[in-house]
Amino acid sequence: MKFTFWPNNLFFRYLLFCNLLLSINTIIVSCTSIFSDGLLPGETISYTNLYDSKPLLVAVLPWQSPEKQQETLQPLAQYLETLLERPVNFQITNNYAEAVDLIVEEEVDMAYLEPLTYIKAKQRNPNIKPLVIPINRFSGRPWYTSVIIANTTKNIKTLQDLKGKRFAFVSPSSTSGFLIPMNVLQTAGINPTKDFSKIRYSGSHDAAIQDLVDGVVDAVTNDKASFLRSQKLGKLDANYEIIWESNPIPAPPIVINIKKFAPKIINQLQEILIDTPVGFIDVSGSESAGYTLGKDADFEEIRQIYRRLQYTKVAEK
Repeated sequence: MKFTFWPNNLFFRYLLFCNLLLSINTIIVSCTSIFSDGLLPGETISYTNLYDSKPLLVAVLPWQSPEKQQETLQPLAQYLETLLERPVNFQITNNYAEAVDLIVEEEVDMAYLEPLTYIKAKQRNPNIKPLVIPINRFSGRPWYTSVIIANTTKNIKTLQDLKGKRFAFVSPSSTSGFLIPMNVLQTAGINPTKDFSKIRYSGSHDAAIQDLVDGVVDAVTNDKASFLRSQKLGKLDANYEIIWESNPIPAPPIVINIKKFAPKIINQLQEILIDTPVGFIDVSGSESAGYTLGKDADFEEIRQIYRRLQYTKVAEK
């Protein structure tokens, strides 16, 4: 079917006017602050009765132990419940793939993912987009880093020293616990399947640390915040050191299915999260300094690495 639009056509003029308004709105929304319904800076928004009484369901990756994660995320749940005036249920998933399935299949409303799981989810459902990403309280930046931690009593000081050793990844769907370290291992000419004597997937960042401490493996992938937290808690002594650290990685985003919420509600959810007080715990277990807006382009570098490595399979042995 072919459509023709004439300059003097009233519908054409209306369409041009709507497009102009849309362009102006896009510019406004892209600024550092979001204002809904034409509100000006300094004006307040009433969140009363904006949502129904059903719980807001939020899937969360199993970064820490389920019990610890529930405990640390509880204050954030209470904060959101107060402003949204509806229950907020965090669902700690059994694995990374389950979190992706839940948001893709629309069984939850939102999800705390990480860059790779977000990319995988968006491949399956293009309506999934980043809502916000957390700002690390100590770095002041919306990013984190991947590390490889080794037991130095096993004579491991460099990546090449990993050959012949027992090694644990976090999950095949983990950004800092698989994708980024796998990329550097390949660059260094290390083939885990051939060069490691044992390969294990620990399942979570905390579990990977525990596998290292228990002597199940000699080295593990992880994120730096988990390493520092484990040091502070006394789980890791001076024998456990970082032998490699990545460049900054975009922080784990909170994602949402834009087809399930009106734009007005999405903007208000963003505002609520951006205004989150300092000190709340994000999905990685780090203290946040609130959130900032996230966009798909933030994850393009990770997406390019994933495209190179998506068919790379490393089986446990």
